[in-house]
Amino acid sequence: MNAPESLVLDLVEWVAQKPRPLDDVMEAWRTSCPRLPVWEDAVDRGFVTRETEPGRGRMVRVSDAGRAFLRANGRLTESA
Repeated sequence: MNAPESLVLDLVEWVAQKPRPLDDVMEAWRTSCPRLPVWEDAVDRGFVTRETEPGRGRMVRVSDAGRAFLRANGRLTESA
Protein backbone atom coordinates (compact mmCIF):
# COMPACT_ATOMS: atom_id res chain seq x y z
CA MET A 1 0.00 0.00 0.00
CA ASN A 2 1.34 3.45 -0.88
CA ALA A 3 1.38 6.45 1.41
CA PRO A 4 -1.17 9.15 0.62
CA GLU A 5 0.12 11.25 -2.27
CA SER A 6 -0.16 14.49 -0.30
CA LEU A 7 2.24 13.16 2.36
CA VAL A 8 4.79 12.11 -0.24
CA LEU A 9 4.46 15.59 -1.77
CA ASP A 10 5.02 17.15 1.67
CA LEU A 11 8.19 15.11 2.22
CA VAL A 12 9.63 15.86 -1.23
CA GLU A 13 8.78 19.55 -0.91
CA TRP A 14 10.44 19.69 2.53
CA VAL A 15 13.65 18.11 1.18
CA ALA A 16 13.55 20.40 -1.88
CA GLN A 17 13.80 23.44 0.40
CA LYS A 18 17.37 22.43 1.31
CA PRO A 19 19.42 19.24 1.61
CA ARG A 20 18.69 17.57 4.95
CA PRO A 21 20.84 15.30 7.11
CA LEU A 22 19.57 11.72 6.82
CA ASP A 23 19.12 11.51 10.60
CA ASP A 24 16.81 14.55 10.53
CA VAL A 25 14.75 13.06 7.71
CA MET A 26 14.48 9.72 9.49
CA GLU A 27 13.40 11.38 12.73
CA ALA A 28 10.75 13.45 10.97
CA TRP A 29 9.42 10.94 8.40
CA ARG A 30 10.12 7.33 9.33
CA THR A 31 7.17 5.31 10.53
CA SER A 32 6.75 1.79 11.79
CA CYS A 33 3.25 1.68 10.35
CA PRO A 34 3.27 -0.53 7.23
CA ARG A 35 0.24 1.35 5.92
CA LEU A 36 1.99 4.72 5.87
CA PRO A 37 5.45 4.29 4.27
CA VAL A 38 6.03 7.93 3.24
CA TRP A 39 9.84 7.81 3.28
CA GLU A 40 9.94 4.42 1.58
CA ASP A 41 7.56 5.56 -1.18
CA ALA A 42 9.63 8.68 -1.87
CA VAL A 43 12.83 6.61 -2.09
CA ASP A 44 11.26 3.81 -4.17
CA ARG A 45 9.84 6.34 -6.64
CA GLY A 46 13.23 8.04 -6.99
CA PHE A 47 12.05 11.41 -5.64
CA VAL A 48 14.93 11.76 -3.17
CA THR A 49 18.56 10.64 -3.12
CA ARG A 50 20.96 9.86 -0.30
CA GLU A 51 24.57 10.99 -0.65
CA THR A 52 27.55 11.11 1.67
CA GLU A 53 29.16 14.56 1.79
CA PRO A 54 32.59 15.14 3.34
CA GLY A 55 32.17 16.98 6.61
CA ARG A 56 28.38 16.72 6.55
CA GLY A 57 27.71 12.99 6.57
CA ARG A 58 24.71 11.38 4.86
CA MET A 59 22.47 13.96 3.25
CA VAL A 60 19.10 13.67 1.52
CA ARG A 61 18.42 15.74 -1.60
CA VAL A 62 15.52 16.05 -3.99
CA SER A 63 16.16 14.33 -7.33
CA ASP A 64 15.22 15.50 -10.82
CA ALA A 65 12.27 13.09 -10.63
CA GLY A 66 11.28 14.68 -7.32
CA ARG A 67 11.40 18.16 -8.87
CA ALA A 68 9.24 16.94 -11.76
CA PHE A 69 6.79 15.43 -9.24
CA LEU A 70 6.57 18.75 -7.39
CA ARG A 71 6.20 20.70 -10.63
CA ALA A 72 3.42 18.37 -11.86
CA ASN A 73 1.57 18.98 -8.61
CA GLY A 74 2.08 22.76 -8.47
CA ARG A 75 4.41 22.57 -5.48
CA LEU A 76 7.83 23.41 -6.88
CA THR A 77 9.45 26.07 -4.72
CA GLU A 78 11.80 28.74 -6.03
CA SER A 79 14.74 27.31 -4.08
CA ALA A 80 14.20 23.79 -5.47
